[in-house]
Amino acid sequence: MQSIKDKLLNILVHHIGKDNGLGVAALSRQLGVAARQVRRYVSELRQDGIAVCGTPRNGYYIARSADELEETCQFLRQRALHSLTLESRLRKLSLADLVGQLHLRT
Repeated sequence: MQSIKDKLLNILVHHIGKDNGLGVAALSRQLGVAARQVRRYVSELRQDGIAVCGTPRNGYYIARSADELEETCQFLRQRALHSLTLESRLRKLSLADLVGQLHLRT
């Protein structure tokens, strides 16, 4: 039996380029899983080296070009920096101090 992750990949290979993106709600319906699970499987595909791109505006798709991949990487970086900024405020530390504590490259 095919795993949900494999089913997701089989759907996405028919959606190449950001003009062919599928939203998480559509993928959730097609796969019969919750949106949170779709996001988890997308993350797993990315960890496997599959160029799954996407933003809330464009939905998920397989990169057609290096520019599309770069756009998704920038989106993910901004989201990560936003989360770190929120953590730094909660901990009452500067972002630089927090990042230094986490030993992340900046």
